[in-house]
Amino acid sequence: MNVSGPFLAMTDQAGFARSTFVMALLLCALGLMAVRAFYLQVVDAPFLSHEARRQEIETIQQEGHRGMILDRHGQPLAVSTPVDSLWANPQVLIKEPAVWAPLARAIHWSLRHFEHALSVQRHEQFMYLRRQIDPRFAARVLALRVPGVASQREYRRYYPAGAVAATLIGFTNINDQGQDGVELAYNAVLSPHPGRAVVIRDGLGEPIALRQGPHPPASGQNLVLSIDQRIQYLAYRELLKAVRYHDASSGSVIVLDPHTGEVLALANVPSFNPNTRSDLNSSYYRDRAVTDVIEPGSSLKPFSIALALQSGRIVPHTLVNTAPGSYWVGPDKISDVGDFGLIDVSHVIAESSNVGASKIALTTLTRREMYDNFLRLGFTHGTHSGLPGESPGFLAPPSTWAPIQKATLAFGYGISVTPLQMARAYTVFANDGELEPISILKLNQAPKGRRVFTPTVVREMRHMLELAASPAGTGATADVVNYRVAGKTGTAHIADVKGYHRHRYVASFGGFAPASDPRLVIFVDIRDPRKHGYYGAQCAAPVFQKVMTGALRILNIPPDQPETTIAQATTRGP
Repeated sequence: MNVSGPFLAMTDQAGFARSTFVMALLLCALGLMAVRAFYLQVVDAPFLSHEARRQEIETIQQEGHRGMILDRHGQPLAVSTPVDSLWANPQVLIKEPAVWAPLARAIHWSLRHFEHALSVQRHEQFMYLRRQIDPRFAARVLALRVPGVASQREYRRYYPAGAVAATLIGFTNINDQGQDGVELAYNAVLSPHPGRAVVIRDGLGEPIALRQGPHPPASGQNLVLSIDQRIQYLAYRELLKAVRYHDASSGSVIVLDPHTGEVLALANVPSFNPNTRSDLNSSYYRDRAVTDVIEPGSSLKPFSIALALQSGRIVPHTLVNTAPGSYWVGPDKISDVGDFGLIDVSHVIAESSNVGASKIALTTLTRREMYDNFLRLGFTHGTHSGLPGESPGFLAPPSTWAPIQKATLAFGYGISVTPLQMARAYTVFANDGELEPISILKLNQAPKGRRVFTPTVVREMRHMLELAASPAGTGATADVVNYRVAGKTGTAHIADVKGYHRHRYVASFGGFAPASDPRLVIFVDIRDPRKHGYYGAQCAAPVFQKVMTGALRILNIPPDQPETTIAQATTRGP
């Protein structure tokens, strides 16, 4: 019986059925793949594209560098140098425990500290490992090729003048933001404007390319100060020597151009090194010339006498009886260091007579006249220098003055002023009676000043102040070889809430040179000197002499008194 035919037919039918089934499965699979592809490429495409860009393309902020601070001749006082900062992605790094120990050693961390920091920030995508380090150090760490570790360029502030100008220039924090001094006052000008950049990463999250964004970073503007770095160095050096020699608590020196109001030097001691501030005492970076107030003592006398001269009620040769060296104003006694007898107004300044100055004020000036005069000189309100923390000083309203207060104001007690205010006030005698605005920035032209005294009164006061700075006066130690000098000493007791200290003083000297054509005004104050004298003639006038001598030479200002005696040429002071 032949069954091969039906059997083969059945086999063919079964094979066809299997083939059809497989083909159907393949077609279904292709259909599902087509649907999935359509869904991925059309329906879900925006979401997937966003996720891909988020994982592979990252936008980061780029910083420009902070503007430089320059002196009036273009010498740098503050510059930003490029440094690197190392950072890591904790979410990547925490999965690589094998590299923790070598990475911790490379960045000079203990393994325990590293593990703690990583644990605390394990859910973050960014943590700093080291900030503002040498790029060579960063390169050595990056050479380990640790997953999730990278570097970014930053800038660190460097101050070439160090402590010499630190209290004036100030400093920035680790984020390059001004914290004090000029850095704080002009932070908005100096600060850079950040930009954006795009980082392309591979499938492992490692950066492979950096593309500049549409808004590149812009560096901060440079700032040109009125400071002359040569004179600044000179002022700081001599001030530091004097503070140490007299074992004083602090001191300030201000050098001004009287015709423009520009600050050529502003030095304070104590100071600090702004490049290394790890163990810094915060009191060291106070700009005492603008933040601290003093009672100036006799260095204020010229302004009371000038007002009396301007009133027309006295002249330089008016006689004043100071005998027997003291007198009483009510229950209070005013005294001189000696009995000067019957002297004229010029010698009231030269001999620094408290009795003479107070008698002139009490007999020729009203309280309102004195008060308004102090206001015109810039006392009781700031100089508008722009420096942070500037004090306006203090003077009680005239309606509250008793006779003794009016008398003591004539020789510098009962008023609080900053050294910068005093330096500015002295410019009226060097600028034909006009008071200029103070500027810490270099000016292209002199601003318009405000008249305080007439030129006639100024000429009379210059003569008196020359006499005061001569061997016949209290300020002989301020003499500068081959130059005519004018100025006045001051010595005042230091006061606190309990009253005046018997053995603590502020020594000061304000003056200018050359007296025939003043080019520089300098004010010096030494606070709480404890050795080698405490008078202004002993502590402050010698600093004035050394700074003025050097500054006149630096600026190549010709002498106005070329014939100087050997006695006058003798170096004085510390």
